[in-house]
Amino acid sequence: MKAVLIAAVVSLVLSLFGTPAFIKLLVKRGYGQFIRDDGPTSHHTKRGTPTMGGAVIVLSSLLAYGVAHVFTGQLPSVSGVLVLFLMAGMGLVGFLDDYIKISKQRSLGLRSRQKLAGQTFVAVVFAVAALQFPNEAFRTPASTAVSFVRDTPVDLAFLGPVVGIVLFVVWANLIVAGTSNGVNLTDGLDGLATGASVMVFAAYVLIGIWQFNQNCQWNPGTNCYEVRDPHDLAIVAAAGMGACFGFLWWNASPAKIFMGDTGSLALGGAVAGLAILTRTELLVVILGGLFVTITLSVIIQVLSFKTTGKRVFRMAPLQHHFELLGWQEVTIVIRFWIIAGLFVALGLGLFYAEWVVGAV
Repeated sequence: MKAVLIAAVVSLVLSLFGTPAFIKLLVKRGYGQFIRDDGPTSHHTKRGTPTMGGAVIVLSSLLAYGVAHVFTGQLPSVSGVLVLFLMAGMGLVGFLDDYIKISKQRSLGLRSRQKLAGQTFVAVVFAVAALQFPNEAFRTPASTAVSFVRDTPVDLAFLGPVVGIVLFVVWANLIVAGTSNGVNLTDGLDGLATGASVMVFAAYVLIGIWQFNQNCQWNPGTNCYEVRDPHDLAIVAAAGMGACFGFLWWNASPAKIFMGDTGSLALGGAVAGLAILTRTELLVVILGGLFVTITLSVIIQVLSFKTTGKRVFRMAPLQHHFELLGWQEVTIVIRFWIIAGLFVALGLGLFYAEWVVGAV
């Protein structure tokens, strides 16, 4: 528990005081956000605001994780390192996208195929590695079984181990792509994605600690959890939570800095990694319900326009629809945070309810 608290506090401090220094660096180099002309007109005032702030979140999380292990004398786990690799790798893809946008002063960074290739490469490396490195109890960080709050009887290796690995890689890629792009679409208003991410990371801190206390490796029982490194995953989640909290001080309206794709892809990757390695792959759909809702609004808008020629929303993603209805940005963000909190509460309630019912 000490390591979890250290990771949260250190990442909070690093992000809180590191972000203004990073803002000064970006302003000095003229790295400002490019704003699309077809978006809400209220966003035109944000043109030139420093972006790529997600780099601070990633670096703060990595450093905090390392500091927590140095101070407690614990060795990093394979699971924790894998989630951080996925976070940093996705963040690097986002950084390249942001840098191209800024350097060429356009709204298009990496081309779709380039961006997808980068995301896929990082996700494939993560997925393949997650099925390796068994510990003394022969548990690997991930499992080929599809999970909700724990592994279900649906095993992707039903046709053999090789097919199982291939299907798991595809499945993991879907989760990573879904979460990273979901956070990316949500990151359209000051503080919206950052605040929602804080709540999701907080949920995974609780889930990791609970799985650690009820783990089959040292507390066997009929309802224990077959998760390899739950405590270290809680440390990673705490580092992400603290980093987002510190960044939110500067990212809240009116934002002094944006996280950019560097941050949104990194946060989505971290959430996906936590979901896969805590064996809560389907539960993340509920915990990240706000991200899912906003992603669905884009899908609905595109399908409606292509099939009927009409738009369901004035503009997608969903938060911009409410902007065009006349809602103030701060009002939208706070109300969407409330929705995000309700989804997280529902997810945690289902997680705990499953354990209670199973323990009876």
